Amino acid sequence: MSTNHGEAVTQKPISEYAKYLKNLIPANIPETYALKPMFEHVASEENIRKGVIAFRNFLYLFCDRLISDGHLYSKPLKTKNPTDYPFLHNINHLLIDIGYHGKLTESGDSLLITEIPSFTDPKPKIPVSKQIECLRFLTLCGFVFTGIDLEAKTLNISEAQPIEVSYPNNPILLTGLKALSIASIKLRVRFYNNADNLLRCDYRVMKTEDTDVLNVLKDILHPLPEKLQKFALELHQRYIDMGMTCVTLYDNEVHFAYSYIKNSRRALSIRDIYQLRVWEFGLSMKYGYCLTVRTKKTEKYADVIEKFPLYLQEKISQGYGCDRKLRNERCQGGCQGIRIPLDNSILEMKRDIEIWLDNEMPSSLKRQ
Repeated sequence: MSTNHGEAVTQKPISEYAKYLKNLIPANIPETYALKPMFEHVASEENIRKGVIAFRNFLYLFCDRLISDGHLYSKPLKTKNPTDYPFLHNINHLLIDIGYHGKLTESGDSLLITEIPSFTDPKPKIPVSKQIECLRFLTLCGFVFTGIDLEAKTLNISEAQPIEVSYPNNPILLTGLKALSIASIKLRVRFYNNADNLLRCDYRVMKTEDTDVLNVLKDILHPLPEKLQKFALELHQRYIDMGMTCVTLYDNEVHFAYSYIKNSRRALSIRDIYQLRVWEFGLSMKYGYCLTVRTKKTEKYADVIEKFPLYLQEKISQGYGCDRKLRNERCQGGCQGIRIPLDNSILEMKRDIEIWLDNEMPSSLKRQ
């Protein structure tokens, strides 16, 4: 699930991660949706919804700034987790602190904050040496911090209180930040390393009603060409109609995992369902958009596989598992399944892939 397989690698520049992160930001946020009662004290539902859209738009600017200037703040590291960028975690923690602990002024044009735990806790999440550079980067993105000397070499937060935080380009953003930060602390269920959750603007956890996973998939697929989006959405609907369950997980990657669990005799968590997946759509910085299949029955339909295109036959025959054990190769995440890039070449295999996945389903559910 995670891209951390115990092998140290050098990260790509943070500008590359910013391009990936930009794809995770919701492109289509509805104009109306009901919010959970816990947000009543923040502002009106209308203002919160407008604030969420303003924060989403800020994130596009934020990613653009990372692409142009991020190299000045974050150098590639040698790490076992190639998507672990401490600078982004620091920004995420800082924004959550500002939103959660800040108090909206009566006009809603600024937040007043008297504590920033990620700066001032006995063991602060953001090292003292990195605190000013986080604030400076946010000023590049349009934030204004009144009460802090950003030209100082070091920051003494106790002498800078109270701090006024504003976003003059679109002040309603602060209302969205406030609500999203509360959601980040109170509502979001974390899996593995999901430290950049606020930077994904996941407003859906604030909604009264659950979001249809189909709409989430549409949002993730939106950067792809229309024909590829159509292929993925049709495949999703085909197997939902056949009785599969789709769950979404976010760690270092994005997962839309499909499992057949109707015969389960116990209640299953999202993680349990993920472990039972037959196939999934995934998006990762390393592999991009992919279809990944965990085959278990290929020996039962070998005659069917012989009719597939040669590329697909070869991928299936290679199987999946630990790259080191199977092929004495460096780890490439082979334990996750047989990975097929979600690009134009997959469109030519649409029917073959459906037949392949059908044969991995319980016998009673196979389509002819």
